[in-house]
Amino acid sequence: MPLYRDEAVVLRTHKLGEADRIITLLTRQHGRVRAVARGVRRTSSRWGSRLEPFTHVDLQLADGRSLDTVTQAETLTPFAGRMGGDYERYTAGTVMLETAERLVTEEREPATQQFLLLVGGLRAMAAGELGPAQVLDSYLLRSLSVAGYAPTFDGCARCGLEGPHRWFNPSMGGVLCTTCRVPGSASPAEGTVAVLGALLAGDWATVGAAEQRTLREASGLVSAYLAWHLERGLRSMEHVQR
Repeated sequence: MPLYRDEAVVLRTHKLGEADRIITLLTRQHGRVRAVARGVRRTSSRWGSRLEPFTHVDLQLADGRSLDTVTQAETLTPFAGRMGGDYERYTAGTVMLETAERLVTEEREPATQQFLLLVGGLRAMAAGELGPAQVLDSYLLRSLSVAGYAPTFDGCARCGLEGPHRWFNPSMGGVLCTTCRVPGSASPAEGTVAVLGALLAGDWATVGAAEQRTLREASGLVSAYLAWHLERGLRSMEHVQR
């Protein structure tokens, strides 16, 4: 069978038979890949721990008809070990993994930007220098943008009129002016809209200066925006404090 190498983040695993696992990966060059890892559930396995969720790995795989096979695995960054002792960071990280899997829908289609965003987001989450909710919100907004669902927080999402605007609606793609407002639109504080724009842009000085109530309101709007575009909720989100 032809072999290939790639860099990947392990998104999810589930058992196969008595000793194997099916590993769902987001790879740098090949997008989302599902592969069999033979014997990794045995205590004698050389690299079972390298194929757990959150692990950033360098892999060699063999092409298969429906599933590839992992033949080598070397750990690059053990993100799980760095976040495992912090419940908030770990649960926020699980949302990142599930989001990446949901947004990269086609197997074997390159998704380099999504891969780099995920690695960068996990690195920031594991570093512990920024709030876990804010790292998560920034990752969600950026990954949605890469997937083609970029929100607008400056001009009106409907007519393009420059803001600031006081209305927000996920189904319309962001903020709306008074003329374009549709029923059911939220009316966030002006500071909240500024924080949303900062999260998308990576302006951590603005995010760090915001009050907690502003950050909480921004998180709620990010969650609503994500839920609308994914069409069904994330199972992991219910464990995250928002």
